[in-house]
Amino acid sequence: MSSRSRALPADPLTQPCPCGRLDARRRPLSHGGCCAPYLADWAGHPAPDAESLMRSRYSAFVLLREDYLRATWDSAHVPADLALDASIRWLGLEVRRHRTLGATQAEVEFVARWREAGRAVRLHERSRFERRDGRWFYVDGDIDPVPQP
Repeated sequence: MSSRSRALPADPLTQPCPCGRLDARRRPLSHGGCCAPYLADWAGHPAPDAESLMRSRYSAFVLLREDYLRATWDSAHVPADLALDASIRWLGLEVRRHRTLGATQAEVEFVARWREAGRAVRLHERSRFERRDGRWFYVDGDIDPVPQP
């Protein structure tokens, strides 16, 4: 047996969540304590609000979870091809605003950053969400939205 030990891969559930959510002490939440339960069982453990759904969808893009993205996209708006790309390096998510517009509608404004083919990319979107049968769905969004009061 060698005196050098090989490090075991880290448990992804104990790693910081890709969405970057912080706890009350401003420490990153683990993936297992944040988005993983929604990704693992969307039907049985749906995101409780639009911001949590948006964050879990960002994590799904990072983790190439097309199944989750399709399941949480309003069926009238889901694209035929999502074209998820494993070569994209996701750099972070900043949630700027979460507004509840009623019991069944909400908006989340965010900025997502990634690097693709060596080029930095930034998406600023105000997303619309609808709640049906106890579950939130992403409907659509405005890219580079005009600031709201």
